[in-house]
Amino acid sequence: MAMDTGLGYWLTRRAALTPHRSALVFEGERWDYAEFNRRANRLAHALRALGVSHGDRVAYLDLNHPDFFLTLFAAAKLGAIFVPLNFRLTAPELAFIIGDAGVHTLVHAEAFATAVDEIRDRIPCRELVCRSPRAGVRALDDLLRDQRDDDLDNQVATDEVAVIMYTSGTTGRPKGAMLTHGNLLWNNINATLAFDNSVDDTTLVCAPLFHIGGLNVTPLTAFMKGAEVVLMRSFDPGGVLELIARHRVTTMFGVPAMFLFMSQHPGFAAADLSSIRVLICGGAPVPEALIRLYGARGLTFAQGYGLTETAPFVTLVPADEALEKVGSAGLPAFFTDVMLVDDAGQEVTTGERGEVVVRGPNVMKGYWNRPEATADAIRNGWFHTGDVATRDADGYYYIVDRKKDMIISGGENVYPAEVEDCLYQHPDVAEAAVIGMPDERWGETVLAIVVLKPAAEPAERDLLDFTQGRLARYKQPHRVVFTEALPRNPAGKVLKYQLRERFAPPAAVEQEAPPVTA
Repeated sequence: MAMDTGLGYWLTRRAALTPHRSALVFEGERWDYAEFNRRANRLAHALRALGVSHGDRVAYLDLNHPDFFLTLFAAAKLGAIFVPLNFRLTAPELAFIIGDAGVHTLVHAEAFATAVDEIRDRIPCRELVCRSPRAGVRALDDLLRDQRDDDLDNQVATDEVAVIMYTSGTTGRPKGAMLTHGNLLWNNINATLAFDNSVDDTTLVCAPLFHIGGLNVTPLTAFMKGAEVVLMRSFDPGGVLELIARHRVTTMFGVPAMFLFMSQHPGFAAADLSSIRVLICGGAPVPEALIRLYGARGLTFAQGYGLTETAPFVTLVPADEALEKVGSAGLPAFFTDVMLVDDAGQEVTTGERGEVVVRGPNVMKGYWNRPEATADAIRNGWFHTGDVATRDADGYYYIVDRKKDMIISGGENVYPAEVEDCLYQHPDVAEAAVIGMPDERWGETVLAIVVLKPAAEPAERDLLDFTQGRLARYKQPHRVVFTEALPRNPAGKVLKYQLRERFAPPAAVEQEAPPVTA
């Protein structure tokens, strides 16, 4: 039998090799690898007692918490599939994903009990588990109390699905990217080769774990290596600065907005950041002003480009090239191929625009229950990202156009089709188009351009209120503007570039470092 390389085995093996090294720190508590593995084993035995079998889906809903990782590893030890849920979604949005994934058991925190109860009769879950005792739901501590803590001997194949991560769909419905145990393994090999990860690293995790950036840029690699993970329940600029100093943090992943907010915190100038070895940034290019501001503190950014479907690492700008290659997405990861192709699938030359296609062992198996979408996305072994880029003479890639008009707001992907679909449900809306509006804090915010039906007279506030409760907050428009008609091409497609030129011109390039607010 081949050696087990599955995600659950990583923790089993690490606990055997370095049982007393610190694995996880969270709000004053610390677990070494031996105890962390024993608790994951107890949860795996508990899930098996609830009927979770090889291939079943186990979902998790909460802010960042150690139980996220424990549920992930417990599911992996059973050969079950972990489904992290975006805690910012509304109850109907969660119901769709839980139903689409066919979730067997949902583990959630009491803070989300109201949302879970709202959709309880619409989701297929056979078991609900809550961290706090509540009526009709199993309590997590009760489940763990009498469980064995020995390692399970369940073998998992490398090409089996470990995690289904849902990414907003361009048609308005999210799609579940199936990431295998092998995808996660090879991503971490790529990351270790790129970042020179050390067993002595302490990585701070404050990005949401339901995102591939939060989950698989630093923490899983750290667990594999035997390094320490300091976990924050949610991002807080002052809290990040304090934890970096207290725990001598060496690495951290964030989106540009997070690093901007840290720089604007009154404690930034005096914060002890001397332990930081590298700041890893993704989601959007890091502005030159921010690179220079952190550079003045002796801190460097390693900027990357990746997607949920690629687990996520595709390209990286080495930290020592951050200023030389401002705006670049970087060079391909060690075991990942990148190519730019035209509409006919032919590779374009240096300086020409082409679609980014990716090939490698980190590319997803496909989309859950979406064979047509999978076949469209992965052709001849190459994953077609929908992003458009150029490549310079040094081989560095530059993303120049967004994936099918996607908006990135504070690191969250917002697909216009989903917001437009919500607006069309308003009885007074005849047409709606959604674009990104440049924003100094969030990178982009959502702008809705609406054509009203004859005689209709809703105000901007009416439409903004209408989206509340129907869309997660980050997807809701920040502004609504009204127009008499949307520009269209002869085929009837809305010309969003014209809308951007008219309503959301690019923000002026910032010449000075972002201000540090008092």
